[in-house]
Amino acid sequence: MSDAAIAPAAGGFGAGARAVRDVVLPVFVVVAVIVALWYVACVPMNIKEALTQAERGGAVINPEGARERRDMSAIGLVFKNPSYAADTLNQERPRLPAPHQVGRELWKTTGAMVLTGRGFSKRSLIYHGWVTLSATVLGFVIGTVAGVGLAIGIVHSRVMNMAVMPWAIASQTIPILAIAPMIIVVLNSIGVTGLLPKALISAYLSFFPVAVGMVKGLRSPDNMQLDLLSTYSASKSETFWKLRLPSSMPYFFTSMKIAMAASLVGAIVGELPTGAVRGLGARLLAGSYYGQTVQIWAALFAAAILAAVLVGMIGMLQRVTLKKMGMVH
Repeated sequence: MSDAAIAPAAGGFGAGARAVRDVVLPVFVVVAVIVALWYVACVPMNIKEALTQAERGGAVINPEGARERRDMSAIGLVFKNPSYAADTLNQERPRLPAPHQVGRELWKTTGAMVLTGRGFSKRSLIYHGWVTLSATVLGFVIGTVAGVGLAIGIVHSRVMNMAVMPWAIASQTIPILAIAPMIIVVLNSIGVTGLLPKALISAYLSFFPVAVGMVKGLRSPDNMQLDLLSTYSASKSETFWKLRLPSSMPYFFTSMKIAMAASLVGAIVGELPTGAVRGLGARLLAGSYYGQTVQIWAALFAAAILAAVLVGMIGMLQRVTLKKMGMVH
């Protein structure tokens, strides 16, 4: 191969390596800083329990007695007893679990169970994540359809714009923790149980960002574009399909990412007032009942990972769709 042919290939490889470095390195640095701060925060958060356990084991603590230490600052106790800092990172029920404890719990309830053929055991976060995912996706679909339909009506009807949009905005001022039990109780009274009540709570949170995003997107064409279609005698439906809808796609996918995250929150919140035994919300609730903080944090991280995967899938769909429409290169 000639030098002229090798040079572009080498340049392309170098550009790819630089692109990876520019993306991976900042993320790695941010994660490393967060983990380091997390470890540092574990020491004062857990020091009082560590000193109490050490004192029960016969160690001499400064100052002696839990009553004397109760009113002292956690940081002051760390400086007076620095040798016990390591004990704060491996407690069975810490106030703040260390990163390695959360990682170990995540592996024990996911990968380790898959390797032993118990991936969908009731103690597996995969099983609980699947339960929450089912309500999340159903609620997201309902909310997206409702949001798009509402946006189309608002854009094309002045009456809906004046009457419905304020109510849609007002609906989001009601705390979801207050309205979720009401939805569950009302639906249970008419015999609707299981997945649908949680999905409706998810839909309640997810329809609003889709509606607002689509209203903005459908109104994004400027007057010159609309006037051009008018000169071609385009009908309202032709203007919608050929101009308004394509123009709204970037807004639509952005709002769907927000709606998906909100839908996951709604599904988890919907599991809390029902006393559910399945789902990530149920794991959070069980962990809070029994003081299992490591379990709580593992469930939180599982929810965060699930949200990242779902939003990432929407991002991939966005890129493929907009590329086919010629909006990205």
